Formats: sequence, structure tokens, C-alpha cells
Amino acid sequence: MRKIGLRLISASLSLLLVCMTGCNSTNGNSDNKSTNTMDGMNGKAAREEATIANVKQSGGSIHIIAAGDNMIQNGVLNAATANADGEQQYNFTPCYEDAKSIISSGDIKIINQSSLICDNENIAVSGDNYNLNSPPEVGNALIDTGFNAVSIGNRHLLDNGTGGLESCLNYWDKMKSNYYGLITYGAYKNETDMNDIRVCDINGVKVAFLSYTDSIANSDFLNDSDLEVVLLSDEEKVKSQIEAANAVADAVIVSAHWGAEDTFDVADEVKQKAQNMVDWGADVILGVHPHVPQTMEYLTRQDGSKGFVFYSLGNFISSQTYNINLVGEVADFNIKVDPKGNTTIEDIQVRPVITHFEGNDFSNLKVIPYRDYTEELCNAHGLPQISSNANYADWNMEKIKEIIDTGIPEEYQKLD
Repeated sequence: MRKIGLRLISASLSLLLVCMTGCNSTNGNSDNKSTNTMDGMNGKAAREEATIANVKQSGGSIHIIAAGDNMIQNGVLNAATANADGEQQYNFTPCYEDAKSIISSGDIKIINQSSLICDNENIAVSGDNYNLNSPPEVGNALIDTGFNAVSIGNRHLLDNGTGGLESCLNYWDKMKSNYYGLITYGAYKNETDMNDIRVCDINGVKVAFLSYTDSIANSDFLNDSDLEVVLLSDEEKVKSQIEAANAVADAVIVSAHWGAEDTFDVADEVKQKAQNMVDWGADVILGVHPHVPQTMEYLTRQDGSKGFVFYSLGNFISSQTYNINLVGEVADFNIKVDPKGNTTIEDIQVRPVITHFEGNDFSNLKVIPYRDYTEELCNAHGLPQISSNANYADWNMEKIKEIIDTGIPEEYQKLD
């Protein structure tokens, strides 16, 4: 166990519309509804007063649910268009409704939004590779499904230049004004915003959120912009942010966009990055981007305490056409802090999810928990007739279980 010691955070918030308690950034600037206990104070006196106010260490526990890549490609857009009626242009809610049952139990429910959402009529909706922009209805559907923490750090952030990223950040600001306590992290308006660490305080446990990506397409666009995105290669910045987050929270969750696509193998470089982040103070690492489920494990620090890494949660939803891309992980675990301030990651389970679609037009596309997936659904899946690669076109219950067993260690599988 890791001895946390006294923790300092500057905000205390009330019950949230999205079922969170006390979610905020460290200085309160990201949400004008926050109650900032540091207002009117500065320096040492402020830290001492806040420390005294937080001396009580009664311990607590937070239940976390975390899903992988929300990949809004053309097939998903087509399905949402088919779901629409009346004046709707898109309706994504049916795509997620079957997954609500495994999302709803968490205190914090995290998803990785793999595409921009630009609430700007001048930026076209697109599900093409390296030109990803999703309609605002996607965010509404995620909130409806129960997600209340969204990582947006990934290589598609500049698919529509700095204007697209600015529009996306403005979109999420509007969402946060409508859903008090919604957390977004991974791309920032400027350095001040980047250093304003997002923290939630639930059940007496403070959790900080950070997000990093191994690359960004069109990254040169950032050179003349105030916008900030932290690359995993910037180890000095990653280390300093994790240490800063560790100073204001009982636990640090890092979303990491990394690794090679379409492989179950975890590169040594990725494993080393994970170990480094755990050594610096990360408690949980949520890997995304490989688009397949990958293994997971505890990593041990020099003092014997441990963090936990999910190397890849795979896809939550997509219209990719390899069988390995259609099985994802939904992580389920508890962060526990004992009365002495020791933090542990416990009760780890992973529920597989299946992206289902039918025909060659991705009709009836939705994410379904493996426990609810049937032989009948399996036989109706459109993958065998649409896959561009015969090696990945096999789709039956035995193949699905094989993918699960390859990507998820048996001790963490939750199949019912």
C-alpha cells in the first residue's frame, strides 16, 4: 500500500446531475459554479488553512467504470442516421442503450472519446480516418448512457486544425455548464488550463485525472497556438503533472493513448512508460488506441506499493471490420483509501463488450455486453460479409471467447 499522507484540495462541491460528488479542477477556474475554498487566500497561509480543514482521514472507497475508444466512424454515423426520426438528424442513444446496465453502477464512469465533437456548422461531420468530427448528439448519448468523465487526449485532436480543437473544447465547456460535475481532460485551452488538474472528491476519496497521447497528427499546428496537449514523449512534463496530481489527490488516474494497433502484444516501450508513470505516482493507467483488448497487471514501486495498468481497453464502439476490433473491455474496480491514507486498487473485474452490426450497411449497430450476447445475434452479425481481410472475418461464439481469453487474464474476467 502507498502511504498518501495529508491531502490538499481547494474545492468542495455538492451532489451532481451526473451522479458525482465534488468534481472540480484544482483551482476551480474550469467551472464557474464551483465553490473555491482558496478564494481570497494565497501562498502558505492558504495551504495551511486548507490542510487543517482536510485533516480528517476517515478513509473511503470509489467505484470506477472505464470504457475504451468511442470510435465514431462512418458506419456508426450511418447507424445513428437510421435511428433518427422526426426532426432528428442523428440518434446515437440506441447504439449504447444495451450497455447502460454495466455502466450505471459506477461513481465515476470514464470513456475515451476518440474523435473531436465540434459544435460548429462550418466544420463538417466526418467519420473518415484522420478527418474525424462527430456531431454533438454523440456527447448527449454518452451522458445519457451514464458517463461523467471523458478523456479527449488522442492523435485525432488536430484533424480539423486548431480551430477544430478550439471548437471541441468550447463544446465540452457547454456540456459542463449543462451537466454540473462533468469532467473532461486531455486537451487544454492554454498552459493555465492544462495545469488546472481535474479532481473529483467522492465518498471522502479524491481522484485526479490526467491524459497523454503518444502522437498527434498535424501537431505542427500547435506551434503558433496557446492550445496545450501533452505527449507521452515529454517525460519531464508527464512526471511533473503526475507528481502535482499526487499532491492534491488520494489517487491518480492516467488515460494513455499509446501502442501499436491490432495486436494483443504489449511493446516493451509501452510497459516501460507504464512503470515510469506508476513510479511517479499514477495509481491506475487506462490504455487506449490499439483497438483490441490487451492484458493488464499490477506494477510495483520501489517501496512495495502498487499501481494497476490496463494496457488497452480496446474499442467501446466502432465500425471497424476486424473481429479483434469488435471485442472491448469495460473495466470495473474500486479505489480504496484506509483511515491512515493508504491507497489501493481492488476488486478488479473486466466485462467484455461486443460491437454488433448487421448486413453490409452496419444496420442495427450497437454495443452489447458479452453476457447478453447470444448465438442468434452472433449468426446475424455482418462481419463475415463485410470484412476486408479474410483472416479476421471469422465470427462465432468460440472465436469471441478466444479473443476474450487472449486479451483478458482469466482472473479478471467478469462474463456474467
